[in-house]
Amino acid sequence: MRIALLTYSTKPRGGVVHTLNLAEALAHTGADVTVWTLGRGGDDGFFRPVDPAVQVRVVPFPPDSSETVGRRIIRSIAVLRDAFPSGEYDIVHAQDCISANAVGHCIRTIHHLDQFTTPELARCHERAVVEPYARICVSAAVADEVYAGWRLTATVIPNGVEYDRFATAASDHPVPAASRTAWQRKLGRYVLAVGGIEPRKGSIDLLDAFAVLSRRNPELNLVFAGGETLFDYRDYRERFDIRAAELGIRPTVLGTVDHTELPALLASATMVPFFSTKEGFGLAAMEALAAGIPVVARDLPVLREVFGDTVSYASTPDAMAAAMADALRSDSVRAERGRTLAAGFSWGRAAQAHLDFYRAAMDQRLRHE
Repeated sequence: MRIALLTYSTKPRGGVVHTLNLAEALAHTGADVTVWTLGRGGDDGFFRPVDPAVQVRVVPFPPDSSETVGRRIIRSIAVLRDAFPSGEYDIVHAQDCISANAVGHCIRTIHHLDQFTTPELARCHERAVVEPYARICVSAAVADEVYAGWRLTATVIPNGVEYDRFATAASDHPVPAASRTAWQRKLGRYVLAVGGIEPRKGSIDLLDAFAVLSRRNPELNLVFAGGETLFDYRDYRERFDIRAAELGIRPTVLGTVDHTELPALLASATMVPFFSTKEGFGLAAMEALAAGIPVVARDLPVLREVFGDTVSYASTPDAMAAAMADALRSDSVRAERGRTLAAGFSWGRAAQAHLDFYRAAMDQRLRHE
């Protein structure tokens, strides 16, 4: 089976992480897998090495600082469409709205749904839900949203998680222990938000919650990691900076963290707040659980579905602060539940579920041809 997986970027965003791990797990079953992407900012490869069993095709996408977000979306679709060889693959599987628009007739994983104000992006989002011939969601909550909004059915195949990678980072072996010590010397005792500063991540809510938390825990630092994105969040970042100054908070903003250093950074945190307003699964939070780090999440149906009683939930900054204060107290029982949950999400299992889905989709297409 010749499989093409398509994603819009080489940067360490959640959908890109998903694409690479799925591609490698599929290749380990013997499938012929190629990942297609756009090489933004001069990139000629992904943010991390990719298993040689997976073929990688990076389509050059030169930067243009003068273009709007809408024009960038249109150009992204056109560049990927022109480069992608239609007819060469048995399965074409797009992981986002840009790649789904570029290739047309495809399978689409809908990681989460958004409401965009940029007209070009709104149209891209709509077409990428409606036009694929089959759909996958990583949680039932998102599949329910798809059905409620469009009366379209999606098959649920949960994410995997690199459990061993993050569990090892929390172990007592000398190398990971030294890596954790290095982060703690640099950052002190810290709360870690993964995913950058943007509206969907609820970054300003986190500022308000942390301000309350830090009154009784002044030794804590607030750290943000990640944040490479296609979209322009400068206005939100300005509001974030203004609010941080009003609250007297000086967060440490690391930007994109090297792939090899992320597990130790996560395993050294006191907790991971996960206050996204929209999520499809919550991979960064699941990685934190694999490392034994407590998570406080926004109270969303999708997160309750995925995480159950392994994390704490809150809906307002005051409640978030209270839940974060509770998370500072060691809870070995909850930590063990979290590790057990994370260990159950295998990329191998996810790959097998995708192969079964692909075969069923191919059979259905043949019956209709």
